[in-house]
Amino acid sequence: MEYHNPVLLKDCIDGLNINPKGIYVDVTFGGGGHSREILKHLTTGKLYAFDQDEDAVKNKIDDERFVLIRQNFRYLKNFLKMYNALPIDGLLADLGVSSHQFDEADRGFSTRFDAKLDMRMDQSSKLTAADVLNTYSEEDLKRIFKMYGEVDNAGRLAYLIVHGRNEKKIETVNDLKVAIEKCVKRGRENKYYAQVFQALRIEVNKELDALKELLMQSLEVLKPGGRLVVISYQSLEDKLVKNIIRSGKFEGEVEKDFFGNQLAPFKAITRKAIIPTEEEVLANSRARSAKLRIAEKN
Repeated sequence: MEYHNPVLLKDCIDGLNINPKGIYVDVTFGGGGHSREILKHLTTGKLYAFDQDEDAVKNKIDDERFVLIRQNFRYLKNFLKMYNALPIDGLLADLGVSSHQFDEADRGFSTRFDAKLDMRMDQSSKLTAADVLNTYSEEDLKRIFKMYGEVDNAGRLAYLIVHGRNEKKIETVNDLKVAIEKCVKRGRENKYYAQVFQALRIEVNKELDALKELLMQSLEVLKPGGRLVVISYQSLEDKLVKNIIRSGKFEGEVEKDFFGNQLAPFKAITRKAIIPTEEEVLANSRARSAKLRIAEKN
């Protein structure tokens, strides 16, 4: 099964600062590229990986030090507790959609194919992108496009969808393109569709809620000195990661103790986000918008 190269691989492995006997978690297994590299650095250590996507199971690694957990990473703490794997030495998250999910036409993640508007990462969940487009109110559609897609004309977009679906249900990628063509900016079609699809995908998979739960649980499951390594691909995710590292809160406000010392559960290992080199972006287009942040639990 075709999965592309893992993004920022060397930086992630360096960031994890792997103890060969330690316990590590890859919460976004996908094609297994990051996991395979982590295993190369372990001797008696263990690696637990999470992925809710059926297709990822086909990449399972046959290694007694490796356990694949078929669940959303929002259940991180529960499953690590079940496996008696707490506390852990490092956690890696490569957020967003895998190249494989984009390339599989019938998953409905890509604007390149005319397919049913599905976009579920977990194929057993109920809500699809088509459900969102055909049942959400105009106000709710406007909210998700503005908030999750950062779409400029979210109000007009929501209006056109609601009026379009009254004529004909919006079930495929082409149905959506036809319904919204009047508000797509000429010459910037691809970027606009990408923003619309991003918003739908985040809503369908409740991605920001799951990320918040993951980040809060990382504070509980990492041992002091343990590393948090997160790659994000859009500003909403990156802001949550940056704020939790800086202050332990999503809003980012920093608390201080009686003596004026900053109270933060993490120490940032990299002052700024690490971004891919031009060579990596040329070799792997998925890396283009990647931002990597690394922190150590205090």
